[in-house]
Amino acid sequence: MWPEIDNKLYQEFIFPDFSKAFAFMTRVALAAEKMDHHPTWKNTYNKVEIWLSTHDAGDIVTEKDRKLAAIIDKLTN
Repeated sequence: MWPEIDNKLYQEFIFPDFSKAFAFMTRVALAAEKMDHHPTWKNTYNKVEIWLSTHDAGDIVTEKDRKLAAIIDKLTN
């Protein structure tokens, strides 16, 4: 469950190393591009933080964000 903080869905993901974190980010990038819905994110070594909001809806959380969050959750496996 992604908590909603400041009109954004937020989640932190921790991986064993940088390579696994980067591979995850690549999978997310491909899924996001297919949806034409791009996250705000940050990567530091094995940690990836993602914030989702719909920019063209005024930076609020929409169904598009919830859908991408669900897809991202599936990509962690």
